[in-house]
Amino acid sequence: MNVADDILAAPAAPRAVAAIPPLQTFKMLLRREFWEHRGGFFWAPVITGLVAIVFSLFGVVASSIMLQSAIRRGDVHMDGVNINVSGHESAFGLAGDIALLSGMGLACVVFVFVVFFYALGSIYDERKDRSILFWKSLPVSDTQAVLSKLLWALVLAPVLAIGIGLAIGAVMWLLSWVAVLLNGVPGASGVFTEAHPLRLVLQILCSIPVYALWALPTVGWLMLCSAWARSVPFVWAVVIPLLACMFISWLDILPGIEIPHDAIWYTVAFRGLLSIVPGSWYLSPQINGVDTNSVINGPEDIARSIDFTSSLQAFATVDLWIGAVLGALMVYTAIRLRRWRDEG
Repeated sequence: MNVADDILAAPAAPRAVAAIPPLQTFKMLLRREFWEHRGGFFWAPVITGLVAIVFSLFGVVASSIMLQSAIRRGDVHMDGVNINVSGHESAFGLAGDIALLSGMGLACVVFVFVVFFYALGSIYDERKDRSILFWKSLPVSDTQAVLSKLLWALVLAPVLAIGIGLAIGAVMWLLSWVAVLLNGVPGASGVFTEAHPLRLVLQILCSIPVYALWALPTVGWLMLCSAWARSVPFVWAVVIPLLACMFISWLDILPGIEIPHDAIWYTVAFRGLLSIVPGSWYLSPQINGVDTNSVINGPEDIARSIDFTSSLQAFATVDLWIGAVLGALMVYTAIRLRRWRDEG
């Protein structure tokens, strides 16, 4: 046997496996989160929006039929009524803005429930269905896995909800114009010409960074409980903190004990559990974005009340930054617990 035969007979050396870039791995994890939870992230707001659109369509048709019937019976007299079209166009434009916001608001309501339970089960469900063993066999770190879930909860899911809500709101916007047109009200074009869709979308997009930092303590707490709890994470995350607040508040009946009820409930219930609600920062005593005691006298006051640029005031508050730091610490602890709970 010559040297060539020896080389051919020798076992082939194993090929070196090329390392996957961390960025590509992270993108894979983001796609994995969407495909595993697309029912909540995508289909839940879409189906809810379709149901709302159907009911709105029925409402437009029914109200138009009732109004025309009332006119024919003589219960409502439209003849001779002088309508100032130029004065009503701004009101019609405001109706278009509200229709657009209603669609986005509807999608955001669904998004809140989806993200709440998504964060609560983000790590617990992996251990429950044993899928964590598969992901542990891949070159994926605990930090990458948890941060991919965090990015969906704080940024990607809100952006997707805004996009779906914008589509729903556009249909609502069109239906509001149809309702005005069918009832013969002059100035119906003001629903489009006097509305401010680009300004509203820009304002809402500007509020996403505020939301990401404001909601961080709630999402961090839910993910921490998801990593810690061996069963029923909802009890650890929600029931026990609320019962603890009730018990502490009950201690106030004892003589010589003064309990700061507002501070406790604000910290635990509001900032700890409800910061995941978009716009909840307006309720912070450090933010004066919306004056809940103000009186709305006209379309201009309503337009000012939905000015989301005031969300940027949250960046100047200690409340937001303390919550963000605590939320980041809880996310870090969840990353460490993901490995410890699995190996334990």
